[in-house]
Amino acid sequence: MGFLAVILAAAAGFAIGAGWYMALANPWMAAAGIKQGPDGRPEGDSPLPYIMAAVAMLLVSGMMRHMFALSGIDTVGEGLTSGLGIGLFFISPWIMINNAYGNRPFRLTLIDGGYATIGCTVIGLVLTLF
Repeated sequence: MGFLAVILAAAAGFAIGAGWYMALANPWMAAAGIKQGPDGRPEGDSPLPYIMAAVAMLLVSGMMRHMFALSGIDTVGEGLTSGLGIGLFFISPWIMINNAYGNRPFRLTLIDGGYATIGCTVIGLVLTLF
C-alpha cells in the first residue's frame, strides 16, 4: 500500500461522493437549507468545496492507509470491513453530533453519514487492492 494506492483510493472516494450527491442533490440541499439556483446547482456555487473535498479525501485515504499498515489490514475483506467501520462508527456519529447541535434535520445526517460510510468502505477496498 503506497502513495499510488492512497491517490487511487482518494479518487475513488471523491468519485463515490460525486455520484452520491448528484443522486441526492435535491434532498441534500433541502435538508442542508441550501438555496438552489436556476440551474439546479447550489446558489453561489464555487470550486472551493470541491478542492477541499479532494484534499480531505487524500487526508482520509492517507490516514486509513497508515492505520491499515499498523494494524496489518491487507486483505480485501479486512479493508472493506475496516473502511465500513471507520465510516459507520467514527465519521457518521461525528456528523450526527455536529448536525444535532446545529439543529439540522436528521435526514441530513443520513445523507452525509451514508456517504461517509460508503466512501470509507470503498477507500478501504481500494487500499487493500494494492
